[in-house]
Amino acid sequence: MKKIVTVFILLITYQGFSQTNYVPNVTVSTFVSSSSFDFSGVALDTAGNVYVTSGYRVQKITAGGLITTLAGSGVSGSTDGQGTAASFGDAVSLAVDDSGNIYVADQYNNKIRKITSKGLVSTLAGSTTSGNSDGQGTAARFNQPAGIALDTSGNIYVADAFNNKIRKITPGGLVTTLAGSGIGGGIDGQGTSASFDYPTGLAVDDSGNIYVADQFNNEIRKITSGGLVSTFAGSITYGNTDGQGVAASFYYPAAVALDTSGNIYVADAQNNEIRKITSGGLVSTVAGSTASGKTNGTGSVARFNFPTGLAFDGFGNLYIADLYNDEVRKIRFNATATATVNGINESSISVFPNPAKDLLNINLSEVVNGTLSISDIQGSLVLMQPVNGKQVQLSTASLQDGIYVLNVVSDNVSYHTRVVIAK
Repeated sequence: MKKIVTVFILLITYQGFSQTNYVPNVTVSTFVSSSSFDFSGVALDTAGNVYVTSGYRVQKITAGGLITTLAGSGVSGSTDGQGTAASFGDAVSLAVDDSGNIYVADQYNNKIRKITSKGLVSTLAGSTTSGNSDGQGTAARFNQPAGIALDTSGNIYVADAFNNKIRKITPGGLVTTLAGSGIGGGIDGQGTSASFDYPTGLAVDDSGNIYVADQFNNEIRKITSGGLVSTFAGSITYGNTDGQGVAASFYYPAAVALDTSGNIYVADAQNNEIRKITSGGLVSTVAGSTASGKTNGTGSVARFNFPTGLAFDGFGNLYIADLYNDEVRKIRFNATATATVNGINESSISVFPNPAKDLLNINLSEVVNGTLSISDIQGSLVLMQPVNGKQVQLSTASLQDGIYVLNVVSDNVSYHTRVVIAK
């Protein structure tokens, strides 16, 4: 049976760690739940309203959890118009600009639709006839577009899933192909010499780099603003391993989102997990486990059932479209709780010197064959390495001054404590 021994410091409870390297201090809750709708995509406006796609509808959810239908009749169709007079073939994902306009990947209609903040629906690009032609507006063709994102200049990027391409739409409606040959594959390279295999989720950073959830490749790809494609994390072999870059693994990643620090969050759909990738490519697990479920709680305790959409609000909270649970979930980071020391064996781990400068000595009460990781107090993973034994000497020369959380995890034991770096 697994034993967990925890050292509580700073009035923070660290719990629920398993074989994966969970980001500490994470709480999952249910924002809204509905037996009537399957929520596949999620986005927020600047006022904090949440928008979700649910098949034939696009819905608006207030901060208080009130759900209304912004657009869509609830019946399959492709009609433009006002509010519920309009129809969608399958609205699967969406993005919101600073003016409150909503852009929708209408997958089965092979269209990109636009909804004003007042609910007026129009077709921005594409038609019900599938294809892969570039061109102006409705003269362009898509084949089941699945993901959508905006850059700071108002350009729209589309994960054109069945075409295995990433497309770009200018504010004027001109559609071009940014990357992807159109043939399924996992080749890195420039523009159309690269290949994808059913890309579904997109996010754009402030520098114009695009991150792609390349679903059937089980990879997160990166496209520079100049169109150069590389593999940022994961490999074609599916799994749920945390680690650096291509040493990590995913299982049908469906969506990506960026926080204000440049970390990338992944809706790892088949793994039922939310993963995090630092700007340096280090992958960790935020919440969930490979066992599906509907449980709220701390990171490793929480359960999802095929999460497919992600979006951050202005306070750094992460919203998740939890598809098969018919819920929108919310992750709050850096939640604190008053610590209890009842039953804690404080002699199980010791570190010295503490504060440390360039070298940290770690003594454990038993031999551990597992993983050592260090996270900052915001929960960002900054260092990870294997450990085998009772004594570890760790170089901290690369760490900046501050307070960190040290985690040592194996199949049968988990240690956590605080370290201070002061140079």
